[in-house]
This record gives sequence, C-alpha cells and structure tokens, in this order.
Amino acid sequence: MSTLPISVPAELVELLDDAALTLQQLAHGCHMTPEWVLTRVEAGVLQPLAGGAATEWRFASTTLMRARRIAELEHTYDADPQLAALTADLMEEVARLRRQLHLLE
Repeated sequence: MSTLPISVPAELVELLDDAALTLQQLAHGCHMTPEWVLTRVEAGVLQPLAGGAATEWRFASTTLMRARRIAELEHTYDADPQLAALTADLMEEVARLRRQLHLLE
C-alpha cells in the first residue's frame, strides 16, 4: 500500500500556529460570541497566549478545542463555566494518561 502526500490548505496551517487565533476567530470557531470568550478569559477558564488588550489576544489551536468542549458542556449539562472547565481538565487528563499508557504497552 503506497502513501500519498497530504496537502494542507493554508488556512489550516495558520490554525496550527501556537498563537494563530484572535478573539473573534476563537469565538467563531466554537460558535460563540466574543463576549462569551471574554467572560471565560476573565474567569480564568480560557487563557490567551499573547496580547494585553482583548483586541490583541492570541490563542493556541488547542484553546479552540478546549473552548468547544467547554461550550458543549455548558450547553448540554447547563453547567457553569468553572464546572465545565474542571470537567474539560479531567477529560484532557484522562486522554493524556491513556496516551501515556498506550506508549508503555
């Protein structure tokens, strides 16, 4: 079986950058408003990587995955942001431990 090279669109390459997403892009990516993201940053649930003012914030692509998970938990279980963030932390830790266990097997 031969492997074919994978071409990655330019917009996805930018997404994989460590600090590629703006506040608006993060909000759009998780189908929430910029105010939702702003509230979660102020609560310490989401962390920007760079920038002082909200208009200068940059987020990692992993933050997009976390924001989506938190938004889904808040919506599905009517969870407050702190509880959703704690649940997301636990889910990420379980996934990390499973990867580590898989490597040890």
